[in-house]
Amino acid sequence: MKLNPTLRSLLVAGTCWLGVIGTAGAWTLEEAAKPYAGTTVDVVFLLRPGYEAAEAMLPEFEEKTGIKINIIKHPYENALGEQVRDFVANGDLDIALIDLVWIGNFAENDWLLPISEFTSNPELADPDLDIDDFFPLVLNAFGGWNGEVYGLPFDNYSGLLFYNECMLKDAGFDGPPGTWSELKDTYGPALTKDGKYAFALQSKRNETQSADSFARVLWPFGGSFLDDDFKSNLMSAESQAGLKFRQDLMQYMPEGIVAYDHAEAVNALAQGDVAMLTEWSAFYSTLKSPDTSKVADCLKIAPEPSGPAGRKPALGGFSLAVAAQADEKERAASWLFIQWVTSKANALEYLERGGVPARQSVYEQDGVAEKYDFVPALVESWQDGVPEFRPRFAEWPEITEIVQEWGSKIMLGEVSTEEGAEELGKRMEAVLEEAGYYSGEKPLAQ
Repeated sequence: MKLNPTLRSLLVAGTCWLGVIGTAGAWTLEEAAKPYAGTTVDVVFLLRPGYEAAEAMLPEFEEKTGIKINIIKHPYENALGEQVRDFVANGDLDIALIDLVWIGNFAENDWLLPISEFTSNPELADPDLDIDDFFPLVLNAFGGWNGEVYGLPFDNYSGLLFYNECMLKDAGFDGPPGTWSELKDTYGPALTKDGKYAFALQSKRNETQSADSFARVLWPFGGSFLDDDFKSNLMSAESQAGLKFRQDLMQYMPEGIVAYDHAEAVNALAQGDVAMLTEWSAFYSTLKSPDTSKVADCLKIAPEPSGPAGRKPALGGFSLAVAAQADEKERAASWLFIQWVTSKANALEYLERGGVPARQSVYEQDGVAEKYDFVPALVESWQDGVPEFRPRFAEWPEITEIVQEWGSKIMLGEVSTEEGAEELGKRMEAVLEEAGYYSGEKPLAQ
């Protein structure tokens, strides 16, 4: 992946500057935090393994700094709305948790501060920050907007194929499917029997429908939400092929799959009710633990299958950014926490506790790929993934609701793929027209 030239120059400059101050030595988290001891920082966390991992690490940070991290927990479905309400009301939130499709909305509303405000301050900038150690794809997708870096990658995902090796072997397969067509045409009939199903595609009517279901079948088949002119591309032959494929694949999924969120889909695999699942890397610890999974000993991981357009795995995740509404002390304390929790020094512990760091160096350490068998597929996807798996612009929160509605109607058979795509495209274009994309008021690329 090639970084935006402006973003690349910023990162290079920041890295060089950090190298200069690094030679001065003496910087420590304890010293940097002394002026902010007693400060409380409010941050939103989700109910997912990566956040539990960070929470377990918090006592060390609070002991070293005297800074209190107040965690506000939300299910994913509520996290965007709760944060938006807080920012509009100029509330108490000090650190924003940003999905890669929220960053345009947050940045364009001036709710975030760029990291340059802190990396340019030698009293706050850790000389070992090493921006270049983050996977460029992940840093740009989750934290970058219009040439600025606002957030550091925190809870980072790639779509992977989790599968029950024992079920596949019993059905006569010596490995997972390499293509989506193979999954449907060969594995589907053989594994769907006796109340068991070949596959689960979490598709609940929320962002799960948009990102984990709808988008997942567009890219591998050569489709996309939009064309280069920001007009709907959902009626293209490639997009229609992906959406029709999803309809055909449903016969090998559990009944009621349109109501499955991550928890239900992961549990279906963990209980041995489905043989395969495309799911975010963040759920590895849940599926691999004997405490939460009956199939832990049979669990294997592979890259997502390839489609006619190649292997196009899902991309998802979050960054942490300092909120502009925070006061001076809260801003500094927030940055120190973000810098610490995403640091190279803490990446291995975060991984061991169930998180998925975006640091390249942690996956290069001896034994990591062998101990965590999702790592090779994860690294491959972040090196060769699709940066725009979902459109990254400020209007996505409004558009995703349209995708959720009509994507669900298509799956339920209430409309055909053509009817649903046509209506979805019209409504999507209406949002973009009102935002000024077709009149020249807004650029067609971010």
